[in-house]
Amino acid sequence: MQQVYHYEFVVPSEVVDGNGHVNNVAYVQWMQDVAIAHATSVGCTAETQALGATWVARSHQITYLRPAFAGDRIRLATWVSTLRKARSTRHYKFLRLSDDTVLSTGATEWVFVDAITHRPRTIPASVSGCFDVVADPENG
Repeated sequence: MQQVYHYEFVVPSEVVDGNGHVNNVAYVQWMQDVAIAHATSVGCTAETQALGATWVARSHQITYLRPAFAGDRIRLATWVSTLRKARSTRHYKFLRLSDDTVLSTGATEWVFVDAITHRPRTIPASVSGCFDVVADPENG
């Protein structure tokens, strides 16, 4: 298992807005994309689907620290900090590689739900066991 999942990409020009930097909506999309990639890489997506369940984002929190621009190479890190009953908290950190600048940090609360009824379900051990819970990735 990977405690912290990393994904690197180059910012496409299509996400730059009228202010000349990456639109805030792109960060939310990237957070969702990297969460799915991480879950898939550790077998959570397949296990969740086999159980007839899915994950739904309940809330997002984002702090924008510095702008990103087209062509920037970004390393997006994500990790799970809590898994409890039907909820999980996942954190994110966006780092521009050219100057080692943290551009943004964030968190999403995800809810484990039945794929048909959309009602919350208790996260089974077969799903929670896919992740290491990391309170602070800088310190272990």
